[in-house]
Amino acid sequence: MEKTITGKVYDIQGFSVQDGPGIRTTVFLKGCPLRCPWCHSPESQRFETELNWMKVRCLGLDTCGHCLNVCPQDAITRGVLTKNAVGEDIVYPQVDKSKCTECGNCASACKATALYMCGTDKTVDEVLHRLVRDKPFFDESGGGATISGGECLCQPEFTRELLRRCKENGIHTAVDTTGFVQWETIESVLPYTDLFLYDLKCMDSALHKQVIGVPNELILENCKKIAAAGGRLQIRIPTIPMFNESKEHFDQYAAFLTQIRDAIDLVQLLPYHTLGVSKHDRLLRNEQVFVATPPTNELMQARKAQLEACGLPVMIH
Repeated sequence: MEKTITGKVYDIQGFSVQDGPGIRTTVFLKGCPLRCPWCHSPESQRFETELNWMKVRCLGLDTCGHCLNVCPQDAITRGVLTKNAVGEDIVYPQVDKSKCTECGNCASACKATALYMCGTDKTVDEVLHRLVRDKPFFDESGGGATISGGECLCQPEFTRELLRRCKENGIHTAVDTTGFVQWETIESVLPYTDLFLYDLKCMDSALHKQVIGVPNELILENCKKIAAAGGRLQIRIPTIPMFNESKEHFDQYAAFLTQIRDAIDLVQLLPYHTLGVSKHDRLLRNEQVFVATPPTNELMQARKAQLEACGLPVMIH
């Protein structure tokens, strides 16, 4: 009997034009070994299915309140009277995540889907069905499927099999990766991956570990190995204030990237933004969130020109 392979998926987005060439459908898998303070998808970090609450959807306990009586851990209580977005008095539920076991009872009871579970186990066949459905758009635009995360290669068996099945169906494939996995994992998906969207956060390993939680030697080594093995790379550099936006940091990027220039299709600069801040609130973790002023267009253009002067193809996201 053939084994059923499943992966923990937290989103599938169609008509994406930011995750590789053409129109793409991006499959987002949960779980990441990095902890970037500016992460715009914090719901992707943990490997487990977890409860989220979207305040803007909530009807309030006096209007709805179905969540109050279904939690076996008594983790949901009445919050204080406050104002909603249009100035009306409302009492929101208050979730004590220290008691919550992520059972999902409250999410099932929430008619407005303000409380919802992030992360669903899906089979390769289920995801492939969605991707094949979108194939006419891929064929017309030169697009395809992108497997992303979190870190999709932390679910290697699912990612590899989904990529293999995509190739069987004539779908262009891209893997969006941090590169912080063992080389054997990357090597196993190489035959089925047309393009690696490869994140380079910082060239200074000590700073990388201090801020992100892991060093970068493995990341840089894997990047060079992909190039040597004939893989194609789209390098993605998140440009973060007070971290890596300086000319000196980009000199380091240029020195590294010129070594593998022939394998690079594009260097994509991703200016920091604050769109992920509200997602941290949804996770109910009460964690301190990194917030900064986004880099100016002038700075981004200067960094783009700096890399282009080294013969690298560059665009700003």
